[in-house]
Amino acid sequence: MTDSSHPNHQAGRIDARNVEFFYGSKQALYSISMEIPAGEVTALIGPSGCGKSTFLRLINRMNDLIEHTRMTGELLLDGQSIYAPETDVVDLRRRVGMVFQKSNPFPKSIFDNVAYGPRVHGVRRRSDLAEIVERSLQRAALWNEVKDRLRDNALGLSGGQQQRLCIARALAVDPEILLMDEPASALDPRSTAKIEDLIAELKGEYTIIIVTHNMQQAARVSDKTAFFYEGQLVEFGSTETLFTNPKSSQTEDYITGRFG
Repeated sequence: MTDSSHPNHQAGRIDARNVEFFYGSKQALYSISMEIPAGEVTALIGPSGCGKSTFLRLINRMNDLIEHTRMTGELLLDGQSIYAPETDVVDLRRRVGMVFQKSNPFPKSIFDNVAYGPRVHGVRRRSDLAEIVERSLQRAALWNEVKDRLRDNALGLSGGQQQRLCIARALAVDPEILLMDEPASALDPRSTAKIEDLIAELKGEYTIIIVTHNMQQAARVSDKTAFFYEGQLVEFGSTETLFTNPKSSQTEDYITGRFG
């Protein structure tokens, strides 16, 4: 384990160069090129089926699990190809954590959920695991709520707590990048606010890429925003500029609610 209290601020940069993606014969992404900076929050927005989640899942090779898919172009993490034959996919998924739309804690204790990844990566000493679990739960703004019931089944937590537990589980293996696919869409407004506050706290220490349908959420939490439409990247830039002075009329129509 590296010392995650001193993160490498240069780590976690993603470069996409002419990325195209196919489900069988159906093309889902067309010539996507963008540079996602390290240590910032980038939001991917666009209507359902526009390719934003497909692109997100390319970054930790989750699409590898789907038969008859293929990618062309280049996708680089810190200058190294994510799709090179020598890429260790297990290590890639340690470096690139993922939080899904529906919280998916394991049917284990709160402690064992967070300790799962470190154990897979060889951490065995109880004291080391306890330290990682506490630190990860604190980072996920959950420690004070669960510190007296770490042995309880994680499935007994509320929906918002379960989602923060999944974030703690991802943070426990010291990732550089946190991918979030609609992380608050199933949550109530209060839990959503906690997730957004958490994203703000984690920014700078991690590169965070969030898929969201919620325009206000994208505007609140992100530094950069990418607007996808029908598998194409229409516009990418600073969130403030994209929301106040978009270059594309398509972007303007989407963010003002004329379609989507």
